[in-house]
Amino acid sequence: MAHAYLDAVKTYLLDLQDRLCQALAAEDGGAGFREDAWQREEGGGGRSRVIENGALFEKGGVNFSHVYGAQLPPSASAARPELAGRSYHAVGVSWVLHPENPHVPTGHGNVRFFIAEKEGEAPVWWFGGGYDLTPFYPVFEDVVHWHRVAKQACEPFGDDVYTRYKAWCDEYFYLKHRGETRGVGGLFFDDLNAGDFESCFAFQRAVGNSFLEAYLPIVQRRRATPYGQRERDFQLYRRGRYVEFNLVWDRGTLFGLQSGGRTESILMSMPPMATWRYGWVPEPGSPEESLYRDYLRPRDWLGESSSGESS
Repeated sequence: MAHAYLDAVKTYLLDLQDRLCQALAAEDGGAGFREDAWQREEGGGGRSRVIENGALFEKGGVNFSHVYGAQLPPSASAARPELAGRSYHAVGVSWVLHPENPHVPTGHGNVRFFIAEKEGEAPVWWFGGGYDLTPFYPVFEDVVHWHRVAKQACEPFGDDVYTRYKAWCDEYFYLKHRGETRGVGGLFFDDLNAGDFESCFAFQRAVGNSFLEAYLPIVQRRRATPYGQRERDFQLYRRGRYVEFNLVWDRGTLFGLQSGGRTESILMSMPPMATWRYGWVPEPGSPEESLYRDYLRPRDWLGESSSGESS
């Protein structure tokens, strides 16, 4: 039974990767994705697809992987110590998009599925995933649109689903050493196995399928916004925060490295360029200060929108 579940999810994820790449390449208009298929010695493999130096995306990637092994890595069993030592299959698609124009946010998402097995016992499965937005020069209406699409994806599955997974996203994508969120959040869920397989799988599909609806309208509104060296410098500085999160806090990066995954694919999420400045602070009243003051903290974006408030 476990592998019937696995086959269904894998078929969906491969199709999702195809659809994401097709739509994102069309939106870029100047470059396409190149594919790099790989095999993992311990079991499994994947196909990494990367777009670089396009008309829109300075770098982006949409990766599929299916890895398996005799023992769950510590990062996967930390929340469920009773599963330590079980064999496993992990299948997922992850994507990250780093536009060149600083007015277009970085977009990230992933959807994944695990099965942990032990002889003589029923397999244990769970889903995880979500997506989040990292703007440098955010626009309130864009953030509201992003969260509205996320909420609509969650609505068929319960009145409180968006609220719970939005809060989990705010908590997860938080740089504790900086005291700020990575961006303006979105959705994050993990260890999802409540109810039956079909309902959980349907939720995963709803999240994966809604990303383009959430992201592309923002891209289309902002990609022609003029910018100069000041905006570019700030973008590269803020990309440094993205690197810090992925290397210090991200469980997906840790799982990939602990499981002996392909390093090039695991670190595909890194921006092509980033900078660090010592002790830098934004000018008072500047757009850069607005990002820190108004956006890098949890907010009820949809509630504020309905009440007519904005940053």
